[in-house]
Amino acid sequence: MHVSDGILSAPVLGAGFAGTAALAAVTLRKMDMEEIPKVSVVTAVFFVASLIHVPIGAASVHLILNGLVGVVLGRRAFPAVLLGVILQAILFGHGGVSVIGVNALMMGTGALAAYGIWRLRRRMAMVRSTFVFGALAGATATLVSGLILAAALATTGEAFWATAGYVLAAHVPIKIVEALVVGACAAFLARVKPTVLADAEPQAAVGGAPS
Repeated sequence: MHVSDGILSAPVLGAGFAGTAALAAVTLRKMDMEEIPKVSVVTAVFFVASLIHVPIGAASVHLILNGLVGVVLGRRAFPAVLLGVILQAILFGHGGVSVIGVNALMMGTGALAAYGIWRLRRRMAMVRSTFVFGALAGATATLVSGLILAAALATTGEAFWATAGYVLAAHVPIKIVEALVVGACAAFLARVKPTVLADAEPQAAVGGAPS
């Protein structure tokens, strides 16, 4: 899910960099050195998962897993996504340097939205809450990122309105896949190492992670 160079206007690109800088500053505050290894590993997973692209006009779609990043890293998901996007642009030319801000804002905001959904599981006493909310988080991340991508493309004029619609339609099956993958990963991690999941420590202290 990347926008390519040469598509968006300068104001949109500027807004992307400004929004990314603001969110990075907020989500990096009071970060402990002990968090860096975990963030690095999850960034690597996000980076590898995003390497296979299916081009759709001026954009592309692929397995994103920003929902999983949000479920595992919480608010640290945004800097992890930002680093992954930067590496993808520099090493493989995915998207491009000028759209790093927009692409990071697009996928990073989706990751934060997933974290917001993931936190709601504490309010629900239900069977398989970890899988359910992991799946909802994965689908929400893809939905939010897709909407931001479509909105960015729509700013370029009528020529890209159809492409924006195609992108949203193409992400329908991806939402389903992301939901299943993130839900399964969250349920697995809750069984084998619940403390890896975002905000899991308080639950582990009072009786373990939800199943």
